Amino acid sequence: MAMTWYPGHMKTARRQMAEAMPKIDAVIEVVDARLPVSSGNPILAQMRQRKPCLMVLNKADLADPLVTKRWIAHFEHQGKEVRALALNATRAKEVTLLPKLCRSLVPHRGIPGKPLRVMVVGIPNVGKSTLINTLAGRRIAKVGNQPAITRSAQQVDLRNGLLLFDTPGILWPDPGDELAALRLAASGAIGNAAMDYHEVGRFAAAYLLRHYPDLLCGRYNLSFLPADGEEVLTELGRRRGCLEKGGEVDYYRAAEIFLRELQSGKIGRISFEAPDEIRLAGEKDS
Repeated sequence: MAMTWYPGHMKTARRQMAEAMPKIDAVIEVVDARLPVSSGNPILAQMRQRKPCLMVLNKADLADPLVTKRWIAHFEHQGKEVRALALNATRAKEVTLLPKLCRSLVPHRGIPGKPLRVMVVGIPNVGKSTLINTLAGRRIAKVGNQPAITRSAQQVDLRNGLLLFDTPGILWPDPGDELAALRLAASGAIGNAAMDYHEVGRFAAAYLLRHYPDLLCGRYNLSFLPADGEEVLTELGRRRGCLEKGGEVDYYRAAEIFLRELQSGKIGRISFEAPDEIRLAGEKDS
C-alpha cells in the first residue's frame, strides 16, 4: 500500500517547525500507543536532535497494556533526555502529569521570566490537539475524528510556566514501508481517500488472527478460526448483512465496519506492533 496522502499545508508546517526548533527547550512527541514507531516520524526526530523529549503514547486505553509497558521501557532506554508516558489525552487526571515531567527534563526553565518552551508534535490523528486542549482546560486546538484538523502553528500559554507551540500534524512524505502504511491506515491516521478499505481490512484482520484470535472470535461470535483475513471479512459481511445482489459479500462495507470497530476499541485492546518485532524487522533490512 503506497501512502501518498501528504497535503500541502504539511510542507509549510515542516518549514515552520524547523524555523522554531532552535528556540524550543523540549519536545512532546505524541504517538499512537498501538503503533508507536509507525505513528512516529523520522523527520521530527531529526529536527529535535538531542533536545529533551517526552514521548506521549496516547490512546493507551485502546492498546494492549502489556505491550505498552514494553514500549515505555524501550523509549526510556534511548537516553536520559527521553521520558515516556502512556495516557488517554481526554482524561485530565492523566494529562496533569505532563508539566511536571517536562520540568524534570529542563529544570532551569519554567520559572518566572523563563517559561519552558515546549513544542508539541505528532502525525495527524494521534490526539495532539486533544492533548493541548486538556492541558489548557479549554478548547484551543480544533479536534476531530479525521486526520489533518490542525492547519497552522499557534502558541498556547498555559500560565503555569509552560508555553506550548502547537503545529499541524505532518506525515513522513515517503515512508518506503508498506507495513507501516497499512498499520497507520488500520489505526485511522490516514485519510479515507488515500486508502483501500478492502486491502487495509484484510491486513488488519489477518494481524488479529495471528496475535488476538480470541478477541476476534469473541467479537464476531466465530465458532472457528478463519484461514485468513479475507475469510474474516467474508464471515463479518455475511453476519452484518453486507451483501450485494446475488448474495455476494460487499467487501468494502464489511471492511469499513471492521475497521471502525477496531479503531473504536469495540474488538478489544490491541497493539499493532511491539518493540521486538520492530527491532527484528530493522535487523532484516540492514
